[in-house]
Amino acid sequence: MILAEFDMVVIGGGPVGLYATFYAGLRDMKVALIDAQDELGGQLVTLYPEKMVYDVGGFPGILAYDLAQNLVEQAKMFSPEIRVKEWADTLERTNDNMWVVKTDKGTALKAKTVLIAAGIGKITPSRLGAKGEVEYENKGVFYTVRRKKDFEGKRILIVGGGDSAVDWALTLAPIAKSVTLIHRRDQFRAHERSVKQLYQVATVYTWHELKEVEGDGNRVTRAVIFDNRTKEEKTLDVDAVIISIGHKGDLGNMLKWGLNMKGRDILVNAKMETNLPGVYASGDIANQEGAPKLALIAVGFGQAAIAVSVAKKYVDPNASLFAGHSSEMDKFKK
Repeated sequence: MILAEFDMVVIGGGPVGLYATFYAGLRDMKVALIDAQDELGGQLVTLYPEKMVYDVGGFPGILAYDLAQNLVEQAKMFSPEIRVKEWADTLERTNDNMWVVKTDKGTALKAKTVLIAAGIGKITPSRLGAKGEVEYENKGVFYTVRRKKDFEGKRILIVGGGDSAVDWALTLAPIAKSVTLIHRRDQFRAHERSVKQLYQVATVYTWHELKEVEGDGNRVTRAVIFDNRTKEEKTLDVDAVIISIGHKGDLGNMLKWGLNMKGRDILVNAKMETNLPGVYASGDIANQEGAPKLALIAVGFGQAAIAVSVAKKYVDPNASLFAGHSSEMDKFKK
């Protein structure tokens, strides 16, 4: 059953998808936004919400989570249809030359155009498979730090040897009761300077892995770690376990949609058009012909504006490609 008809369906609720949703609304397009995560904001909220972003115009520095919330507020200005926790599962052409996007929840959205801004896809954490890990997820086992204040005064165990693991140890050490970091090798992938600082603020066990997470059923109370050379075990009293061994991006069935792709990238031309009429791509997932690929939010914003402008003219051939500057638009004047 078709939920409604739109001028554009935006697939992906990260910064580029959010900006595209706003800009399409600015161009008086009826828009729907679909995102597979449970919260809008993409990597800004899923991977590094507590880190600073310095390369977005107008902000000398802004917390990633705050940037995401600003983008969400902006995207909602023209009342788009927003659906989270839904995969864009299929993309089908209709007899009247429109598109139907169906989600894994059975939602069907019909649109004249589609903009894919899915980034790396649905983001899921890499898991260890340790005993108790799944049982205590979000009860003391975490894969990223959403709010630093949630870890104040706590005994924290961090698993991992990359930049994220070491950075979180350095970030949380000043507010935590204690920080312990374990790594399965004695060589770190993090910056040397950060590793040197790590040894000054945390207890570090190299050649160690997580065997089991224990608790009282409601929260984590202990973690069992072991030396992967001698198999000797240690039990640590902990309040939180942060497993920081990476994340995966899942594009779902997008590879079956008939798009011209190069690896995980969707090939687009200078107008951000894919090989499918009325379907566009922007941001990290787009590979633009003749242009260097820069995985920057600022680049994605520009690509989204181009895609939306081209899509507007596709929907209404009489429309101008460039709508003028927003500072001159009546809709922004009080």
